[in-house]
Amino acid sequence: MAAWFHATYGAPTPVQEQGWPEIAAGRSVLLCAPTGSGKTLAAFLAAIDRERRQPAAGVRVLYVSPLRALGNDVHRNLEIPLQALGGVRAAVRTGDTPAAERRRQLRQPPQILITTPESLFILLGGEAGRAALRTVRTVIVDEIHALVPNKRGAHLALTLERLEELTGGGLQRVGLSATQRPLAEVANFLTGGRPASVIDAARTRETARSIDAARTRETARSIDAARTRETARSIDAARTRETARSIDARAMRALDLRVLAPVPDFGDVPGDSIWDTIAPQIVDLIRQHRTTLVFVSNRGLCERLAARINAAAGGTICQSHHGSTSRELREAVEAGLKAGRLKAVCATGTLEFGIDIGSVDLVVQVEAPGGVARGLQRVGRAGHQVGATPKGRIIAKHPGDLLEAVVTAAAMRDGDIEATAVPRAPLDVLAQQAVAAAAAAGEVSADDLYELCRRAYPYRDLARADFDAALRLVSDASLGVPRVDVVDGALRARAGARSLVARSGGTIPDHGLYPAIFEGRRVGELDEEFVYESRVGDTFVLGSSSWRIEAIQADRVLVSPGRGGMNRVPFWHGDGLGRPAELGERIGAFLRAAQERPS
Repeated sequence: MAAWFHATYGAPTPVQEQGWPEIAAGRSVLLCAPTGSGKTLAAFLAAIDRERRQPAAGVRVLYVSPLRALGNDVHRNLEIPLQALGGVRAAVRTGDTPAAERRRQLRQPPQILITTPESLFILLGGEAGRAALRTVRTVIVDEIHALVPNKRGAHLALTLERLEELTGGGLQRVGLSATQRPLAEVANFLTGGRPASVIDAARTRETARSIDAARTRETARSIDAARTRETARSIDAARTRETARSIDARAMRALDLRVLAPVPDFGDVPGDSIWDTIAPQIVDLIRQHRTTLVFVSNRGLCERLAARINAAAGGTICQSHHGSTSRELREAVEAGLKAGRLKAVCATGTLEFGIDIGSVDLVVQVEAPGGVARGLQRVGRAGHQVGATPKGRIIAKHPGDLLEAVVTAAAMRDGDIEATAVPRAPLDVLAQQAVAAAAAAGEVSADDLYELCRRAYPYRDLARADFDAALRLVSDASLGVPRVDVVDGALRARAGARSLVARSGGTIPDHGLYPAIFEGRRVGELDEEFVYESRVGDTFVLGSSSWRIEAIQADRVLVSPGRGGMNRVPFWHGDGLGRPAELGERIGAFLRAAQERPS
């Protein structure tokens, strides 16, 4: 193993060097390190080594990713050591996995299973899935910061406790992220308060501030953070529940970051809109770099901006990537990026986390990213190799956006990410998991389930009265359709409960979406309101391709490749990004300081 690693990668990175002994010793570990520092390999390699030394049947290492694209990318990257070393198999199980492949995985479980929180929840609900997971020894949760502050994370925390019980306890848990704070809180979420080692190589300290407009496009204003040097600080994890040790890996990573205004004066915008200036500016940036990743806030803007970029370039240089394009198109774009064949891709958050795209040397964020952690994650997609410098440009759309972008960029340069707040005992999530637990076992003790829930960190202070109220919600016919019966202190699943769990597990909002079908193949999804406003013969753009509506059916839209005509850009509801309260406070402080500054 050591000989292969040194021949392939050379020397280990600090986070690998200090993480491997902890993981190899079987301890739960939280790894916090910049993008491109080798966190994923740090998590996997010790586990792969252990499974090669002590081979056993069943799933041994479970990798949980918040994004399917990230899981697919990790699987591709894992093939390098697995093919070289042999003895260990890996497979992906998500909503995109074909049914035949899912059945094969249950018959012949791989040692490493790559999945999402929702697919893991569904696996735990079936007898064959539980049998395959009963042998798990290590759980790796990647991009953990994306799960901790929301109900999706609370749902995963309960799922992990159910997995802990299924495996007989003693699960090793490994968390990965470049943007998380405070580490003590994230470590507690990861382990449910059990002991953990915390390896921190991501915190930075302000060492420089400069303003450089000389190299920007002739009409651009620029905030330059390229010369900022990083020094790592150790985060004290002594306050973690029970015990936790802090290890400082002292990684050093610079950040080449500027904020650009597309025009000198937003009150005097040439052309019909600001996009007539932004699109050519992005084209100039794309042509100056090998591969550019353009991030936007929603799917509709993703399609519109990709079309504008291509129009300004006089040809197709930019593809789109978002959650409503088909799995085949997303995977083709990801493969093209990885191989360095694509000049530019316009994406939403679907490419935000962890994707290893070595050819990307520039990230363009259109509009302020809406958070410091989100900005660092996105800019970190550029230069995603050990020792490389992430390069990002934030393009503002209007004066308020410029203000937020400058404040966000300053905090990004300082590594001053927002604090993570863990939701406190969301009862809708608890009700769903209670039905799932009863459906999986047939019957479960209410007292045992209550204690299991309290071991999950978001539910550590769960009151018994609230727990009982959640059970009434799913068992009392006067409150809705009962899913379980509570008899003599036990939950018994009703007929159809297991099927319901498999169909509606998770907390991702279920928007009204119509699949767009061409020759029996799904090419993407359309919002139900957009479909309502459309007619047969209309053409629209999806995935940077033109499509013509041939028929609108009750549950799908039949399409064919479009040929000319006016292409509409679809819209999707529910895409808006919020802004953390801390960022709002930073903007307020910036404005107060500017107001008090002598003229």
